[in-house]
Formats: sequence, structure tokens, C-alpha cells
Amino acid sequence: MAKQYDVIVIGGGHNGLVHAAYLARAGLDVCVLEARPLVGGATVTEEIFPGFKYSVFSYVVSLMRPDIIRELDLPRHGLAILPLESTLTPLPDGDRLYRDADHYRTWREIARFSVRDAEAYDDYGRTLFHMARAVKYLLGIAPPDPSRMGPRDISGLLRLARHFLGLESDQLHMLVKLMTMSAADYVDEWFETDALKATLSASGIIGTFLGPRSPGTAYVLLHHYMGEIDGHFRAWGFAKGGTGAVAEAIASAAREAGAEIRTDAPVAQVLVKGGRVNGVALANGDEVHAKAVSSSLDPWRTFLDLVDEDQLPGDLVSGVRAFRFRGSSAKVNLALDAAPDFACMPGFGPHLRGAVSISPSIDYLERAYDDAKYGDFSRKPYIDIVLPSAIDPEMAPPGKHVMSCFVQYAPYELREGTWDEKREAFGDTVIDTLAEYVPNLKDIILHRQVVTPLDIERTTGLSQGNIFQGELSPSQLFFMRPVPGYAGYRTPLRGYYQCGSGTHPGGGIMGAPGKLAAGVVMGDLGRRRGRGGGRRAAGPL
Repeated sequence: MAKQYDVIVIGGGHNGLVHAAYLARAGLDVCVLEARPLVGGATVTEEIFPGFKYSVFSYVVSLMRPDIIRELDLPRHGLAILPLESTLTPLPDGDRLYRDADHYRTWREIARFSVRDAEAYDDYGRTLFHMARAVKYLLGIAPPDPSRMGPRDISGLLRLARHFLGLESDQLHMLVKLMTMSAADYVDEWFETDALKATLSASGIIGTFLGPRSPGTAYVLLHHYMGEIDGHFRAWGFAKGGTGAVAEAIASAAREAGAEIRTDAPVAQVLVKGGRVNGVALANGDEVHAKAVSSSLDPWRTFLDLVDEDQLPGDLVSGVRAFRFRGSSAKVNLALDAAPDFACMPGFGPHLRGAVSISPSIDYLERAYDDAKYGDFSRKPYIDIVLPSAIDPEMAPPGKHVMSCFVQYAPYELREGTWDEKREAFGDTVIDTLAEYVPNLKDIILHRQVVTPLDIERTTGLSQGNIFQGELSPSQLFFMRPVPGYAGYRTPLRGYYQCGSGTHPGGGIMGAPGKLAAGVVMGDLGRRRGRGGGRRAAGPL
């Protein structure tokens, strides 16, 4: 007789792995089914060219919840996060804006452009710190649903109200502004230097099909500000070994707790009988059975690909169809024969161990968005650059380097032609833009990998190549993510759950959706939290 698991987890991305690890630690018999030959989803490291290791899709770590790192003991499983302590913004005239961990050097650097901005910089940081502290509470709770008003939702709303009513009035006012304003308008209230405003605003457009002047992008800015390493907000880091090391560490913790992880196991269908899920059918025709199934795939895949629509309520189907993905990001990964030599800061120095942002002005970013609005990739794109090999030499052969370039905008739907036809032209545009700031770049490129939104979709299954499994906009957050009435990780099908970034609190290498959904599944299955296998407690599904 075929084995029956307690829980099947569809998708071995970082959220699916976190979900599996917590369930296995509670004593549940868990099986993860991953379509690709390796775990991680978009959180992977691959040696695309001999000796050169790329974080192919995601590239930095900051949003990973410290409680997950601690509770799963991920450092013991090999996770090491190396800080990115600086941001360099090269300017077209050969100047630069450089900020790093040295407070006084950063103050002097900003003061070269504006003493007023330098004096406001600390206040800006403190304000966003307090806002991040206020919103951090939301990252640890399942969203109560005001439309249902069951006992669980009422108590959750009361706790939420107490939390926000405990804020100072000026903090509450600032939080409302951040939830409704554009990133450009928000930073414009603080600063006057174009390069500073643009680089700060850029955090508000990452992974969205919105420009810096679009309302709602101020929240995305705050979302990224919540990056936290060792208790420090706005701390970004690089996982030693690439982002794939994050997934491998979580997978190791899950396996240690007893979870089974199968790769090359794409799921074709969720099996439903009498309104209850009892397993999945694989693409090869095999069936795997379980008391419950959790999908870490995006809402479109979870509901419209794996389940017959006739088995779902009409409002859920229409809500998922209206859920906005609109992939807008691409990656260009380069293998270099030497270190890039920036015209504004020549030579090999600490600036190469931080981030480099091609964002000279708000107008520059908005014009890049203008191209995308009408179905073209940006002719002068926003580019967020990391040189992983300068931080972790094992990412490239001695003396060589890898350069990771996150690029916006690259709309999933092009006005003319296809991404297969436009891929290399897009890659050329990115290289030409970078070469304006790195004169030696074209001479040192050994290999390049251009990853379009279509490539992201084909490889990882992320609909429209959206890296957050759906846009992070105010209308798609909290109890509205992915659809009002269905944001509590459960689905209308008994035993079927959501645990991916398309649920609260959203995308990034965070792990929170996987952990929060695990708590719901454990409660429904009557299991108590444990460590290293935990204890079983009787209870029906």
C-alpha cells in the first residue's frame, strides 16, 4: 500500500522549505515536491559557466526573518550572511554619491551636495526605523479578515487595533503617509539632492510595475527597509555561496527534522474528492497521498492551474484572475575577467563589496518606467548591482569576478516582438548603460546570462516572472493578499493551504508566509510545536 503523508508541500522554494521544516519539527510526516532538479525556486545558486557561480534570480538577503534563522538554527546548517555595508550611486558627470557604515564619512559625502540633506539623513533613518518596528508586528501574525468576523478574526482585529493605537500620533500619521504616498513624494519631503532621492526611491519600485511617482510605492520602500540582520534594520547582506545557500540551509534543517524532499517531481494536479484534498498527481502520472496539501506556488498556479475551477467559489476564481502579477524585472549576470573599474571611484576598493545603484535622478527612474508603461524595456534602465565575488571569492575563479545586475524595467508583455527575440537586445542595452559608468566593462566580459521575465516564469514557475508572486501594492496586502476572504492560508477546499509569497506578508527572501501557514496547518492537524521531530497530539483535520 502506498505511503500516506501528513502533509505534501508543493514547491521547494524557500517558503515551501520553511513551511516543511516547521511542520516536520512538529512531528508531522512531510514530503516536499519540487519540479526542478534543485531546491530553492528563485533562491538558487547555479554554476552557469565553469567556475562562475551565479545567484541567478534573487541576489541579496535582508528580509529573512531573524526568528526563522534562530528557530531553525540555520547557521549550523551552513547559512552565513555577509553584510553589504555601502551603496555607490555613480553620476553621469563622473561624480558619485557614496554611503557606507561610517556615519561621519556618509554625512560628509551627502553634505558635498547638501548640508540640509546631511542633517536630515539621520532623522529620515530614525523615522523609517520606527515605522519598520511598527510594521514588523504584521510580519508575525496571520491576517484577520474583517469581512468574515469570526471569533479568530475579531480577536485578531482587536490585537491589531491595540498595537497601532499604541503608536505615537506622529508615528501613526507617518505610517498612513507611507501606505498611500509615492516613494518620490515621500523622500522629496526629506531631501533635495537628486541622486540621494532617486537611490532611496529605487527601493520603492523593486519588483513592481510602478514608477517612483506612483502612489503606493512608499510602502514598498518601507517593505525593503525592514531588512534586518543581527537586529539592524535596513541591513542588506549576501549569503556566502549565493542565495542558493539560504535554500540549502533551510532544506538541511527540514531534512534533519524528518521531512522528505523530492526533486524532479513536478505536480500536475491536486486530487480532490468530496471537497477534501487527499493528495497530488505528478506529471509522470504517479499519485502521492496526504491528509493535507500546502502550495507554495503563486495564487494563479495554486488555484487555476492545479485545481479544477468548478471546485472553487466564483469570487475566489475572479479574485485570482484579477490579482496583479505584471512582472517587470530582469537579471543580467556577468562573468568578468577582472574587476570592474568605475570611473567615479577607480580601482578595487570597499565600494565593490557593497551595492551599486544606477539611479542618478528621479526623472531618470520615471523615464525608465515610461518606456515600460507602453510595452518597451527601458532604454536607460534602473540597475542594482552586486559583485558577489568581491564579497565571497569562491563565487569565481581567482582573479575573476561575477557581477549580478537586477534590472528594471522589463515588462513581461512587450508591445512588439517577443522576449525570445528581444533578449539579446535587452542585454546589450544593459551593458551599454553600465559601460557609461564602467569604461573597462566591455573589455572584461567573458560570459553573460540574460534572464527575462519570461525566462523567470519558464524556469521557476513564477507567473509573469513576478519575483514577489504578485505586486506589493496596498490593494494586494494583508487580508487582501491574495484575495479578500481567502488570506488566512486556508482555502475553500478542506486540507488545501497556501504558503507562498502570494500570501501575507509578501515577497522577498523572507520565509514568513511559510512559517505563518505552518502554524495554521499545525493547528488544523492538532499538532503542537516541537523540536527535532516534536510530539504528536491527536486531533482531526
